[in-house]
Amino acid sequence: MNDKAILGPWIRRFLMEHVVNERNFSRNSQLSYRDTLTLLLPFLSSARKTPVDRLAVEDVSPSIIHRFLEHVEKDRGCSYATRNQRLGTIHSLAKFIGMRSPQHIAWCTEVRAIPFKKTAKPVMTYLDKSEIDAILNVPDQRTEQGARDHALLLFLYNTGARVNEAAHLAVSDLSFGNTSSVRLVGKGNKTRYCPLWSATAAVIKRLVVNRAAHDAVFLNNRHQPLTRFGIYTLVHRIVAQASTTTPSLKAKRISPHSIRHTAAVHLLRAGVDINTIRAWLGHVSLDTTNVYAEIDLEMKAKALASCDISDEVTQKRKRKQADLMTFLQRL
Repeated sequence: MNDKAILGPWIRRFLMEHVVNERNFSRNSQLSYRDTLTLLLPFLSSARKTPVDRLAVEDVSPSIIHRFLEHVEKDRGCSYATRNQRLGTIHSLAKFIGMRSPQHIAWCTEVRAIPFKKTAKPVMTYLDKSEIDAILNVPDQRTEQGARDHALLLFLYNTGARVNEAAHLAVSDLSFGNTSSVRLVGKGNKTRYCPLWSATAAVIKRLVVNRAAHDAVFLNNRHQPLTRFGIYTLVHRIVAQASTTTPSLKAKRISPHSIRHTAAVHLLRAGVDINTIRAWLGHVSLDTTNVYAEIDLEMKAKALASCDISDEVTQKRKRKQADLMTFLQRL
């Protein structure tokens, strides 16, 4: 068996050349690709009764892939979205191999013909102004933890930052002055700058006083950088407290990403240009940002009111129609 027929070297090249160097995917995306292959290879080895290092490219047959995807759904209890994510990695690997090895073009075509499952579009959750205000009012800013919680929540609402961007925020990313701003590093290591409200700048400035430039902005109770999981836990805890005074929060499934959606919708309501919001949130495509215009019921209601024709229709109906002979005489 020649080197091009063995799967192992291709996977190493795929992860290092394509995922890391060519596409420059974020660390989380890299881990997602790795995790898919970590699940796939033992499954293939068991099905083919062949050691992982001796698996051939064509051992990854469409029938085996279908069995693997069924395993992901039924045995591992994953959703259709996760199943499609795993299949997307396999498609990318097949394309990578097919473009570099003509002998595998037919195999690549068969693998990439495996379709994704249609999934229901998830409902995008965002908060009304009264709801986000209720959440921001929960932390007791007189305590160290309360000051941090309030600063983090206000930062997420101000910037629309992703949870990973907030978790990795360093003091050196902040700029205070007449126009305070923050440097955010998003997906694909793309950098963007976002202005900070004076209230946000004030609470964060107090939070990071006497910190070194390389220190994380948001720390846990052990003075270690707050993790993504820690931020999720913090938001869920604050929302649970806020829901006692704001019952509408109980009907919503709220995460840190919901606050990102909230920032986008509120910017849109304030009349901010959609392309500015795209840059604010770090979206690559404007189509992604346009989703917020589609889901905002308040803006839809205003648009409907501006073109309400009910009075006009009522007036038209009140006019008495001329009889047929009169109509004919007027022609």
